[in-house]
Amino acid sequence: MDDQPTPPADDGLPRDTTGKFVRTLASAQRDAAAADLRAERPAVPYREIAERLGYADVGGAWRGVRRAMRDAVIEPVERLIETEAAELDALYVAALEVLERNHITVNNGRVITITDPDTGREIPLPDDGPKLAALNTAVKIRESYRKLRGLDAATKTEVSGGVRYEIVGVDMDQLR
Repeated sequence: MDDQPTPPADDGLPRDTTGKFVRTLASAQRDAAAADLRAERPAVPYREIAERLGYADVGGAWRGVRRAMRDAVIEPVERLIETEAAELDALYVAALEVLERNHITVNNGRVITITDPDTGREIPLPDDGPKLAALNTAVKIRESYRKLRGLDAATKTEVSGGVRYEIVGVDMDQLR
C-alpha cells in the first residue's frame, strides 16, 4: 500500500499544490454567466447551464451560480465596511482634536479661576472633563473599529452550576 495521496484527476482545472481548485478570472466570469442564465425568465435549468458553459454536472452549475451570488454580495459589503471605517476614522480624529485642546472650567456662565502659585496671577481652572470624555469616546470608536474589522479574539465563556428538576403534582414521599 502506498501512503501517498492520489493526485487529483487531470480535469484541466487550475489547482494549488494541495490539489484544491483555484478560482481564476475565467472561472469567475463563467460563474457570472451561469447566474445570468439562471436569472432569465423563465429560468434556464441547471442541466442546460452545465451543458452550455461546460460544468461537469448539474451540481457544478448550481455551485457556480452560488459562487456568483456570493461574489455579488462581497463587493458591496466591502465598500460598506470601508465607508464605515472611514467614518470611524473621522470620529476618532475629532475625538483627538478635543483631547488636544485646553478646556477651562465654567460655572453659571463664569470662568472659574485659581491663583498661579508661581506668578500670583489669576488663571482659568483647567477642566479635565472634556478630555476624559474624549478619551472614553476614542476608546469606544477603536472598539467599534476592531469589531468592524473582526480584529477581536473570540470570547470564551464558561458556565458552571447545577440543574434541579422538579415534577409538579407528584408527591416525592410516595415515590420512595
